Parts: sequence; structure tokens; C-alpha cells
Amino acid sequence: MQPLYLALSYFIHLIATVVWIGGLVSLSLLVWPEAKRTLADQPALLTLLTRLRKRFAPLTHFSLVVLWLTGFVQMSGDANYQGTLTFDNEWSRVMLFKHIAVIGMVVCGVILQYMVVPALERATLLRERGKGDPADWDRLRQREVRLTWVNLALGMAVLGFTAWATAL
Repeated sequence: MQPLYLALSYFIHLIATVVWIGGLVSLSLLVWPEAKRTLADQPALLTLLTRLRKRFAPLTHFSLVVLWLTGFVQMSGDANYQGTLTFDNEWSRVMLFKHIAVIGMVVCGVILQYMVVPALERATLLRERGKGDPADWDRLRQREVRLTWVNLALGMAVLGFTAWATAL
């Protein structure tokens, strides 16, 4: 593979990584805690969190597709790659662990997007209309926070495995 195409693939792959994992870090460590601290139990907090989720989801989806496509390009261009499901060297085993962590991130994202978030949005609508149970909303919000932290930890593992594989 030509170095220009491989370099372009790495560049795009890194941008998608920054969007996905950097977004998780920013939301988890900065935006959500400060929004909750500033807005407390005001209805604006619920609206803000819903809007943030809706803005971030398409970015993560696009990043995942980009990472998948550019990852294939990079794997095929790496001298350590010996074929699908071949784990004869340290690099391929590290890449296996990396991809297991990525699959974990995807599973967390699917659970969040298709189970927790819809329930949380329903609870938010009910709560905004004075009909919802605040304890139910708090429980769902805590589940969202926990899954986001698991997702973030897996993202850090992906970065760690990437660094390890790059060093080999």
C-alpha cells in the first residue's frame, strides 16, 4: 500500500478516535457534572442532557463507521498482520484485545441508545409534566452515567492497546 494512503487512513482514524473518545471524556468529565451542578433539578437540565445526547449520537455513529473502514486499511498495510483470526504474534493478540474493547464500547452504546436513553426520555417528559417519578428518572440517569463510565474506561483501554500495538 502506498504510504500516502496509509498516512491518510491514520489521520482520518485519529480524527474519528478524537471525536468518539474525546467526546466521551468531555461529556463525562466536564459537561455533565457542570450542567448538573449549575442547573440542579431545573427542567433546563433535562432539556440540555437530551439535546446533548441527540447531538453526540450521530457523531459517534459516523466515527464508528470511519474507524471500521480506516481500521481495515491499516490492518492490511501493517507488516504484523498475518490474516483473519491468526494470533501468532504479540501484535495480533494486542489487536484482539483492542477489538474486544471496541466491541464492548459498541455494546455499551447500543444499550444506552436503544434501551436506557428512550426510557430516560420518557421519564423526562413525564417529569416535566409533573407526572413522572423522580426516583425513576434518577435510577435511569445513574444507569446512563455508569454505562458511560464503562464506555469511557473501554475507550481508554482501546487507546492503551493501540499504543502497545504501535510500539511493537
